[in-house]
Amino acid sequence: MADFKYEIVEELGVLSTSPKGWQKELNKISWNGGVPKYDIRDWAPEHEKMGKGVTLTDEEVKALYVVLKGLL
Repeated sequence: MADFKYEIVEELGVLSTSPKGWQKELNKISWNGGVPKYDIRDWAPEHEKMGKGVTLTDEEVKALYVVLKGLL
């Protein structure tokens, strides 16, 4: 697996917490020095490990908001 760098630019919120302490979080993350994007994924308690997740651009977050708003 290739090395990559990330910086959590802004912690926006915790969506859930597992019994083992991992949290599904919504954050803004800069991957490899790029423009920060919205990111939803599981994180170990001190952010030392991460699970698989999804990264979204500003436009994709706006589209997701419209879809979710229609469900509520």
